[in-house]
Amino acid sequence: MKNLTYLILACFLFLQSCNTTKPLVNAPNDNLSSIIKDYENIGERLYKEFKSPWPNLSKEKLSKEKEALQKITNRLTKLNINQLPESDKINLDLLDLVVKDRLYHLDFQSHLFPLNSEGGFLAGIVYSLQNQRITTTEGYDDFKEKLLTLPAYLEERRMQMQLGQQQGKSSPKIVVKNCIKLVDGVLNTPKADLFFLNGVRGQTERTTEITTIIDNQILPAYQKFNQFLKEDYLPKAPEKVGIAGITEGAAFYEQRVKFFTTFDISPKEVFDIGQSEVKRIRAEMQAIIDELKFEGSFADFLVFLRTDPQFYPKTPKALLQQAAWITTEMQGKLPQYFGKLPRMPLTVKPVPAALAPNYTGGRYSPGSYERNRAGQYWVNTYKLESRPYYVLPALSLHEGVPGHHLQNMLAAEMEDMPVFRQQTYLSAFGEGWGLYSEFLGKEAGMYKTPYEDFGRLTYEMWRACRLVVDPGMHYMDWTREQAVEFMASNTALSMHEVNTEIDRYIGWPGQAVSYKIGELKIRELRKLAEAALGNNFDLRTFHDTVLANGSVPLSTLERIIKQYIAKRKKIITP
Repeated sequence: MKNLTYLILACFLFLQSCNTTKPLVNAPNDNLSSIIKDYENIGERLYKEFKSPWPNLSKEKLSKEKEALQKITNRLTKLNINQLPESDKINLDLLDLVVKDRLYHLDFQSHLFPLNSEGGFLAGIVYSLQNQRITTTEGYDDFKEKLLTLPAYLEERRMQMQLGQQQGKSSPKIVVKNCIKLVDGVLNTPKADLFFLNGVRGQTERTTEITTIIDNQILPAYQKFNQFLKEDYLPKAPEKVGIAGITEGAAFYEQRVKFFTTFDISPKEVFDIGQSEVKRIRAEMQAIIDELKFEGSFADFLVFLRTDPQFYPKTPKALLQQAAWITTEMQGKLPQYFGKLPRMPLTVKPVPAALAPNYTGGRYSPGSYERNRAGQYWVNTYKLESRPYYVLPALSLHEGVPGHHLQNMLAAEMEDMPVFRQQTYLSAFGEGWGLYSEFLGKEAGMYKTPYEDFGRLTYEMWRACRLVVDPGMHYMDWTREQAVEFMASNTALSMHEVNTEIDRYIGWPGQAVSYKIGELKIRELRKLAEAALGNNFDLRTFHDTVLANGSVPLSTLERIIKQYIAKRKKIITP
């Protein structure tokens, strides 16, 4: 997902006031609701003190943030957990996780290496500006201020990155090179097509003024930053792709794995699970090849899938239309599998051109009830020869419905929930649900041909391979070439996607392992419920229960499902 990009770190910095948060019911000790409100107010309080259109990374601001979060942690440790009702236990589980994670980042100073293979904070600038629609004078003034302060923000980031290299904390060369491509793309785009102008298109006077700002301030700032990347940062960047190669990098990766899985699990354990899953899925893939009576090896079949024109769209419109049809068909099946569906509609859009070259095959961009914006399933139409139809059903189910759109929009509709619960996205839960949704599509009859079912297994294998290549690169000294070879030899992903994905893992240590770990837990809990309830198992209520609380740690989800099973048993046998 996800531009959810979205992401825990950015989410905290932009937390809104908690004035609309309804008080928790019957908080019995030390007032958990008060702690939550104080936590939610940290972002607004710091924003007022260090007001800036862009994230403020000054030492003073970060020090005050750390102090405030440490106070929250100290108060949480004094709570009597056994006396809390279940709703508060869920709040506590999630709050404890995100606060401790943010404190770890502040201690580690991860803001000193803010790039990833999709651009990191550079892509964040695109996200922040490209969907702006200026309709009021106040909105225009805010938009203009944001553009006028962008050069200073780029300069601040430059200084932070220089400091990071001095401390032995730097993005590797492959990540820096991808970011240079992104900045080059901005500088080489015709001025009239730049995303900075999106918010004022059709407004002649405003377009003229913003164009002047772009000419005189923004483009020179991008040119200066690009020169820094090419001439200073890149030559000093490490050749090794793994995060273990930076100062205290191995410990950093261990922490990232625990956070992204929400489990106390080691990189080696993740690696071993991945090897086991790869072996299982490979057998299922071979069974389909045998069913098709394909003459040749597994590798030959992958070459066939990657090169035969029948599997690839000829135009962006054809790819988008097929994605839209799959999405529409699955929407018609949702009532069979869910008792509660979100009000927000879902649309299909191409990945923005400014992001497409280094972007994944698709992603979900959340809808917003506040901004009257529908959920968007983004499909990458760049380099069509790398966008096979046979993986499109799995991609559409994951990013659209019943995947991220249901999960995100149902969370947005939660009532009587703290704001931070609605705004927090945990990859183990969210991406685990997305991968589970691909599995659910088989039950729903969404894979029409053996090739599409092989595409589903390719996506499952892809996530299983992540459990191997991510700790392989970041913890076991694998090279990028080893990771590419492992992924390419076990999946039918196009080589463009294989390379794009490996680069993403290099720039985002630990996140990639969350998908399969989360999916395995959800499927394990479903089997537990099916075994316990037998013929009285109801898939619709099971799914509703999984999604009822938004993103939660997997241990919390397990507790919720066990309570659901116990409750259903009482209903069945009073």
